[in-house]
Amino acid sequence: MVILTVTMNPAYDMTYRVEHFERGRAHRVRSVDQRLGGRGINVNRVLNQLGKYARATGFSDHSFAAAAELEMPVDFVHALPWVRRTVVISESDDGTATALWEPGPRISEPHAVDQLRVRVAGMLSDMSGMVIAGSLPGGVDASMPAELARTAVRAGVPTICDVDGAALELSAKVPGVVLMPNIEELERLTGRPAGTASEILAAVDPLIADGVGAVIVTRGGLGMIAVTAGRAWSAALPKALAGNPTGAGDAAVAAVISGLSANPAPHWPTLLIDAVATSAAAVVIPVAGEIDRVLRDRLTPTVRVTELEPVAARP
Repeated sequence: MVILTVTMNPAYDMTYRVEHFERGRAHRVRSVDQRLGGRGINVNRVLNQLGKYARATGFSDHSFAAAAELEMPVDFVHALPWVRRTVVISESDDGTATALWEPGPRISEPHAVDQLRVRVAGMLSDMSGMVIAGSLPGGVDASMPAELARTAVRAGVPTICDVDGAALELSAKVPGVVLMPNIEELERLTGRPAGTASEILAAVDPLIADGVGAVIVTRGGLGMIAVTAGRAWSAALPKALAGNPTGAGDAAVAAVISGLSANPAPHWPTLLIDAVATSAAAVVIPVAGEIDRVLRDRLTPTVRVTELEPVAARP
C-alpha cells in the first residue's frame, strides 16, 4: 500500500546560511542548499525516512518532474510553465530562519485539474493514506483540495489536508478529514484567538461538531494539541529545541499520516508522541524534508502527553 502526497504548487527550496541576518546590509553567505520542495514533497521525503512507501503527485513542469523522479516515485501532471522558488535565510548563531515564498505561476494546461482528479481516483485502491499539502497555483480553484479529500475519505482512505486560507475553509467541510493547521492558520479559519490550550479547544469544537475527523494544531516549541470527537490531548517536549522550524510541520504531517495509514483509528497519545518527536527531529536539520532519526528515537520517551477536556464534553 502507498501513501500519496499531493503537491499542487511545488518549489525549488533555497536555503542560505549566514552567521547573523540584518536588514539593509550585505551578507556573506556561508553555504547554499538547493533541493526540490513544496510541503507535499517534504512530507514524502520524511515518509521515506520513516520506512513508508510514498508516491508524489500534483502539478509540475517537465524539469521538476524529471528531477523528482530521481529521488522518489512520482506521477505529476505536467501543467506548470515553470516552478517557483522559496528562499530560507538560516542564521547559524541562534537558529533563526527567515522565509520568502514566491507565489508561483498559473497552470498552463487547460485540462490539468481533470487529469489530477483522474490520477488520484485511479490510485485510491492502492492507497493507505493521502496528504494534500501546500499552496495552490493560479488557475486552480480553492475547492480542489476538499474535492480530492472527499473522494479519498469516501473510499476509506485516511486523508490529511495541510492547506490554508479558502482551501482550508472548504476542506473543513469534508466529513472525516484530518486537519493540521498551525495557530495562525487556525485563527484565520475560525476567526477566533488560539493562543492558549483552552482557546484552541473552543476554536476547534465547531469543526469537530461539523464532522471533521480530527484537528491537530501545531504550536511550534509548545508542541501539539489534537482534538477528536469527544477527546483531546496536548503533547510537547519538556524543553523546545532551537533550530530551523521550516520543515517541522511537514515532518509532523508525515508522522501522523504514517500512523493513520497503519491504523485509521489510532491510539492518539502514541501517535502524538511520535509526531512531536519527529517534528523536533526536523528542527535541528537546516533544510526542510529531513529528520535526525537518532535524535527522534532519543526524544520519543521524553514527550509528555496530557489529556484535556474538550469543549463538547463539558456540561
